[in-house]
Amino acid sequence: MPLHIHTPLIESRPLSRTAGRPVWLKLEALQPCGSFKLRGVGHACEIHQGRGARHFVSSSGGNAGLAVAYAGRKLGLPVTVVVPETTTERAKELLRQEDASVVVHGSSWQEANAHAQTLLGPNDAFIHPFDDPLLWAGHASMIDEVAAAGVKPDAVVLSVGGGGLLSGVVEGLQRNGWHDVPVLAVETEGAASLHAAIEAGHTVELPGIQSVATSLGAKRVAEQALACCRTHTVHSHLVSDREALDACERLLLDQRLLVEPACGAALALLQHPEVLAPYANVLVIVCGGATATLEQIRAWREQLA
Repeated sequence: MPLHIHTPLIESRPLSRTAGRPVWLKLEALQPCGSFKLRGVGHACEIHQGRGARHFVSSSGGNAGLAVAYAGRKLGLPVTVVVPETTTERAKELLRQEDASVVVHGSSWQEANAHAQTLLGPNDAFIHPFDDPLLWAGHASMIDEVAAAGVKPDAVVLSVGGGGLLSGVVEGLQRNGWHDVPVLAVETEGAASLHAAIEAGHTVELPGIQSVATSLGAKRVAEQALACCRTHTVHSHLVSDREALDACERLLLDQRLLVEPACGAALALLQHPEVLAPYANVLVIVCGGATATLEQIRAWREQLA
């Protein structure tokens, strides 16, 4: 049995009315650890355990780290997660709830990631947050579930951080023969590493992340994400932090589900009817996010105001 669950696929009446067309939601926020990350991370952890790994190491204070911690606990293997100093106390507490050992190092994910590499022993497996073919294969299973439900969208809307979700969804679309279904890839304006890569024609490193959507905060998108833009129709879109935060509150009101601003970025695109005009019905990946609270979302909104 896989470590992830088969998540609900629902048609949202409130969001459909807002968008002026049927809007389907793939509710990945309902995964046991709070985000889609468990699909790819769980798959990777099971593969590495089968190859002899006896300890998992990760470098993420967010959803990927939580997924590794959950997977390790379910598989009976210890987990060490290296997080940067900017990681919230809530995120660290959630990691410890899953029995992970938490190491705080560096001022950024890049520094935490470099330190994590030094901790690897001969029986350890490193689980990358977004850049690994095992992750993409696992994430693709959400599209398998949509296809099995008999729902073929005219477009898929998703958020992009490091590009793992995009890479997995494109893999899922292609292996189900949905080469004609475009992906609308959404980033916040201060964390747009995919948008920058598309404009440059190659991956580039952003000078910094200027967004409250910290889960989108990869300074450089994965090479595979840019490659997907060459082998599949992918349209890049940007939204503001305020739009992403507003979308989080709307989803809570409409569907009684709280997600973080990184997920709100994709949902915010539903407020742009001119973007959705070519598509009769739309699938949104509600990727989730376990570390945001309603109080935090409202505090961010006040800061932006």
